[in-house]
Amino acid sequence: MALYFFHLRNGRDTLIDPDGQEVGDRATIAGVALKEARAMISQDALAGKISLGQVIEVRDKAGKLIHTLSFRDAVSVT
Repeated sequence: MALYFFHLRNGRDTLIDPDGQEVGDRATIAGVALKEARAMISQDALAGKISLGQVIEVRDKAGKLIHTLSFRDAVSVT
């Protein structure tokens, strides 16, 4: 298991994930980020306002960028 940090960026500011998450297989990071983005979007929907301009940046403990996911790519709006 390796520790990865799922930071949230909105274009100007970045909300740092101070604790990170342990992920067993690096190939599953994209799925974890997708699940996190959809959970945040669902909470935003409950509050009545969704911002699809946010991005999750996944970094390893050395700070290396491993994966990015735009909220726009996390959902399909029809």
